[in-house]
Amino acid sequence: MREVDTESYLGVLKELVQEGKTVSLLISGSSMSPFLIHHRDYIYFKAPDRPLKRGDMVFYNRDSGQYIMHRIRKVHRDDSGSLYDMIGDGQRITEKGIREDQIFGLIIRVKRNGKDIQPGDFWWEFFRTFWLSVIPIRRPVSILYEKCAGLFRKRSEQPRE
Repeated sequence: MREVDTESYLGVLKELVQEGKTVSLLISGSSMSPFLIHHRDYIYFKAPDRPLKRGDMVFYNRDSGQYIMHRIRKVHRDDSGSLYDMIGDGQRITEKGIREDQIFGLIIRVKRNGKDIQPGDFWWEFFRTFWLSVIPIRRPVSILYEKCAGLFRKRSEQPRE
């Protein structure tokens, strides 16, 4: 099996997106947890084809060259263009000042725990709206979410009579 450098691989995906293709990628990292889980879930993205807005998940390059996929927390528009404040679903600190030219991918659907989720679906909208509004209290809400998810898992694993 041939190993490929992550930065090179993401560079190829970026080129494909710029050619008009939709690409998929296995999630790596925990910044988008609890919505997306490391090495379990996939994202599908393409070049942005509309103005970006609060709640959109996007792929961008930091000035350091690092590739990041986060959610837009706030959009700042003026005559010189747009700047974006970004945050991962598992974070409480906002990264400010991402330029429009740094963003190359708009996430259009995900495969979460084997199930397709896209705009309009409950979990997509939950994290796009509610989750962005509870940033200061995400830690206790995350703990409650995990406990509830555990209860649902246990209930669904019980044999039915």
